[in-house]
Formats: sequence, structure tokens, C-alpha cells
Amino acid sequence: MAKEMIMTKVEDNSTSTKVKRGVLGVIINFALWFFSLTCIFPLIWMLYSSLKEKRVFNADIVGLPKEPTLANYTKILSNKDYRLMESVANSARTTILSVILIVLIAFIVGYILSRIDFPLNKPLYVMFLMGMLIPIHSLMVPIYIIFSKLNLSNHWYTLLMPYVSFALPMSIFLVEGFVKGIPIELEEAAAIDGSTFSKTLFGIILPVCKPILVTVAIINVFSCWNEFSFALILIKERALYTVPLGLRQFTGQFTSDYPKIMAAMLMTMAPIVIFYFAFSKQIIKGMVAGAVKG
Repeated sequence: MAKEMIMTKVEDNSTSTKVKRGVLGVIINFALWFFSLTCIFPLIWMLYSSLKEKRVFNADIVGLPKEPTLANYTKILSNKDYRLMESVANSARTTILSVILIVLIAFIVGYILSRIDFPLNKPLYVMFLMGMLIPIHSLMVPIYIIFSKLNLSNHWYTLLMPYVSFALPMSIFLVEGFVKGIPIELEEAAAIDGSTFSKTLFGIILPVCKPILVTVAIINVFSCWNEFSFALILIKERALYTVPLGLRQFTGQFTSDYPKIMAAMLMTMAPIVIFYFAFSKQIIKGMVAGAVKG
């Protein structure tokens, strides 16, 4: 009898434990689903709101469109004054060139600071670390003055300089930490086989650093694409507007056509969203490997 009572209690305890775990799992899953929906809903709201007319949107901001229309998209594409696709092309060019320069320079400088011992090694490393502590917006006025004096504003390459400069400290920091974790025996073996410095750097170390370089590229793709402050003060010609500047023209001084704004935002988001989903696996691998190795 005693054994049966003990077994019964054990079974009851295990059953109650399973029930508690099940209830806890349901609560956690519900919370995760809720937070996921709060992240996804704004995008869904933008999508169906862009299919409304302005008067319909003003009458019911949250409701679904009863008569969906693509008029906002056709107006944006047909109106030559908006030139939104030109802004997308400018942002794509600036972003691609900036990211290529950032990755290349960060890789070379990060490797040198990690592997080569020279008198200015530590001062340079500290200088780059200090670059991460300086608020970018505190330098906007002196940068505007310098660019104006040197006639560097309003060129297709204008934004490359601040984008690359302010992205390098963090990028070099990540690459330098990653390279430190690479066994130096790889380079010693390559030197024994007669490999040159450049061949070792770009043929052996570069492929090994692919995860952290992917991480650096991803971080800077999004930051360069969405950057607004420097574009606002350094670019004045309409033909050179980037996406954030191009979206400003859809906002009036006293009123705004929000469905048209949302349509324009979705159109300009499309390239970066396609980029993310096309390289989602590489993005996740790069972020995880970079976090662990760095």
C-alpha cells in the first residue's frame, strides 16, 4: 500500500508539473506571438493604407480599404516631379560604394592592427576606439563648413566620405577582434610555402574573415541606406537626393497625403527588403559568427 501511495503521489506530481509547463509554454508562446504581431502590424497597416484614397484614409485610419486602388503608386511613378526612382538609384550607388570601401579598409586596417606590431599600433587603435564615442551629430556643423569651403558638397561622391569615415571605427574594432582569434599558424604555413603578404592577406585571411565582413557589410548597408542628417546638409541638388531626402517632398507644410507617403515608403523599402530576404541565411550566419568570434 505504501509503495502504491508513493507511486500515486509521484505520478500526480509529474502530471501537475507537465500541466504547469504546458500552461507556461502557452503563455510564453502567446506573448511571443503578441510581440511579433506588434512588429508586423505597422508594415501591414502601411501596405493596405497605401491602397486607400486620401479622403478614405482620413475618415478611417485603421480600417481596411473597401475599394483598394493603386492610384498612389501610379501617381508616384507617372509624376516626373517626384523622381523617386532616381533617389533610389542614388541611394543604391552611395550605399554599394560606401559598403565596399568600408569593408575593404576595415579588413586591411583591422588585420594590420591585430597582426603587425609597430610604434603607432596602440595609439591608432585607441584613436579608432575614440571615434565610436564621438556623437556624429555634434560634428555636423564643422563638416558642413569644411565641405562648403572645399567645394565638396553637391557631388555624387559627397556622402561617401562621411559614411565611410564614421563607419570605420566600429568596423575596424569588429575585424580586429575577429582576426585575433585566427591562428597565426595559417600565415606561418603560407610564408613557409612562399606566399607573399598580399596573397596571404587576400587569399587566406580574407575567406576566413568572411563571417565578420558579412556582419560589417550588413550593418552598414542599412545605416547608409537610411542615413538622413548628412544627406540633408550636404546635398542640395534634386538630382542627387537619396531616399530619405526624396521622401520629404511627400510631406507638405500644413497637410500631408499619408497614403501616398506610405506608398512611396514601401517602394523605397523594397530593395532593402529584397536584399535582406535574399541573403537572410548569410546575414544570420555572419551575425552569429561575428558575435561569437569577436
